[in-house]
Amino acid sequence: MANATGNTQPKAPAVSNGALPGSGKTTIEDSVVAKIAGIAAREASGVYALGGGAARMVGAIRDALNTTDLSQGISVEVGETQVAVDVTIVAEYPVSLQKVADDVRSSIYRAMEELVGMEVTEVNVTINDVHIPSEDDDQGEQQETRVQ
Repeated sequence: MANATGNTQPKAPAVSNGALPGSGKTTIEDSVVAKIAGIAAREASGVYALGGGAARMVGAIRDALNTTDLSQGISVEVGETQVAVDVTIVAEYPVSLQKVADDVRSSIYRAMEELVGMEVTEVNVTINDVHIPSEDDDQGEQQETRVQ
């Protein structure tokens, strides 16, 4: 699958519901589809982060600059009326990895069908790490709370 952040992807036409005859054509960029999939994946319970190690490192820098990449860890392949999604996640510990993957799939399926209006052919979930909460995380959260 092609990465949605590249600019070499062709624009994909959205499915027309035929409500207004002769009303024109809607085009949804692949990056928009990837962003919606990323937001949906983050909503699933048990997801700590999206993307592999290097992507998360770059993501941390982007977060510090308030330019979060919501499509991090997401690749999409968009056709005329269908979309396939690959997502890489870091799961929280202790959660059922199969349940997290199923929840991510369900969330992405729902978002693609309801928001994008495209049929989902597949959602492949790769779990590449498990986040184990530590005292450092607790201290960081307490410091953030005090700063705000």
